[in-house]
Amino acid sequence: MQAIILVAGKGTRMGELVKEIPKPMLKINNKPILEYKLNALPEEITEVIFVIGYLGDVIKNYFGDFYNGRKIKYVVQERIEGSGAALHLAKNILKDRFLVMMGDDLYHKDDLKNIINHDLAVLAYEVDNPTQFGVIEKDTKNYLINIIEKPKESENKLVNIGVYMLNKIFFNYDLCYADNGETNLPLTIAKMSNYHIIKVEKANHWFPIGYPGDLEKAEKIIYKFV
Repeated sequence: MQAIILVAGKGTRMGELVKEIPKPMLKINNKPILEYKLNALPEEITEVIFVIGYLGDVIKNYFGDFYNGRKIKYVVQERIEGSGAALHLAKNILKDRFLVMMGDDLYHKDDLKNIINHDLAVLAYEVDNPTQFGVIEKDTKNYLINIIEKPKESENKLVNIGVYMLNKIFFNYDLCYADNGETNLPLTIAKMSNYHIIKVEKANHWFPIGYPGDLEKAEKIIYKFV
């Protein structure tokens, strides 16, 4: 099985920290964020595809073509046009089912193991500040109904955390666009849910890394993810 990790963005909220190092390669306890993610992948994942862009050579030079028993491939996103477009760049090398992950958050191996058991699924987590994320609407069977990006208010605390189990059916759908004009993967997946059953799998652990202070916080909880 393949995993594709989207790591092309600039991570501008990290300021000077990403002047020479891409955000996914910033270190927590002397190890890059991206290395924790690879180590959390289920054993069923035998090949990893990185969609690289900003300072992508740093990632390529670190992981090479083979890392920790897995083949590594690279696709370059020269123009940052959003997560949907990033995934489409790998269309020709992706096989039927694949795991999709964002490149700069911490995920737990047990949660990743659970989501790959589904044909189509999104990983979700309950937070105290749902308006900062994409809020997930689901039915009583835990099937996806919609993903609402950063609503002004929400009593629903279940949010999208950027991990998806997809298949090639995804590429049959036109990409949706966010308000910033970039292609948006979650909105496209939400559109798919009108025609396909997409399971909402609830995660037990998640740590988003958006700002410099999050790196220091991550050092205190990283033991939960190794």
